[in-house]
Amino acid sequence: MQKSGCILSTLFVTIYVWMAGMGVIRAQDAPYPLEHAKRILFLGNSITYGGDYVSIFETSLSVSYPANNPEVINLALPSETVSGLSEPDHADGKFPRPCLFSRVTSVLQKSKPIDIAFACYGMNDGIYLPFDMNRFEAYKRGMIRLRDSLEAAGVKRIIFMTPPIHDDKDKGLGGYNLVLDKYAEWLLAQRKARGWEVIDVHFPMRAYLEKKRQKDADFKLAEDGVHPGKEGHWLIAKALLQYFHLQGGLVKTTLNDFLESQPYIVNLYTLIGKRQSFMKDAWLTYTGHERPGMPIGLPMEEAAIQYEQLEREIFQLKRN
Repeated sequence: MQKSGCILSTLFVTIYVWMAGMGVIRAQDAPYPLEHAKRILFLGNSITYGGDYVSIFETSLSVSYPANNPEVINLALPSETVSGLSEPDHADGKFPRPCLFSRVTSVLQKSKPIDIAFACYGMNDGIYLPFDMNRFEAYKRGMIRLRDSLEAAGVKRIIFMTPPIHDDKDKGLGGYNLVLDKYAEWLLAQRKARGWEVIDVHFPMRAYLEKKRQKDADFKLAEDGVHPGKEGHWLIAKALLQYFHLQGGLVKTTLNDFLESQPYIVNLYTLIGKRQSFMKDAWLTYTGHERPGMPIGLPMEEAAIQYEQLEREIFQLKRN
């Protein structure tokens, strides 16, 4: 009996050590739970600023965890890079591309405390030119610097997203998208190389577009090749929903399927989208930036009042 107990004890220890080695038992390394987050930050360029995928994500989060009501802050800025690069004739020569690091200190100081931060960069970082190693290295340095900045600011969980696809009007996915393929591959490789958390948006979008083009050669996710329409934003959001096992993340689910899955969801999505549309400009104005031509947001005090009004509407909607 004593020998049997010793064998079982040894077996248990062996299994425990194996599981720990495989990463099954590593509580100290477990990521900060999404459902515990009180403030979530999104950083990126014009695609994230467009905001539809952020609104879809927030809607699904609200449906999946109805008792939790985190503040989802969109502080993306159109034209922005982390590489610090810009075309000489960007915006018809009116202004160079803004760089995140001219504002990141203010963003993180004025939006803290941030529990979870999402960042999606890359589309603008290659400045729409063929692949170049110097530009690639500038992108890498920028992403590493961003990671360091977020960690230094005390962000509990940092999640990078690979850049969406670029669909060249003449070359399709065989143009600038080949540069983004490399950027996305590098970012995905950082999962193992640096232990980064990375959600792949790029390659699922690419596969989706290629499949659609088999039946319709003129199918587009982005009319201008860069900025996705509703379907493209759904694909970006869906990558997040699947990653976190949120409602709407099933493989064959469409945006309409999700919005119609419960009677109140479409109205919830509308209210969240309305709130996101004025809050993103309020936050950008409050934290500051160097990009000309952006809307002047509401003063944060006024924006906060409107935010709470919509929060009450959302509460009643979910309650009923």
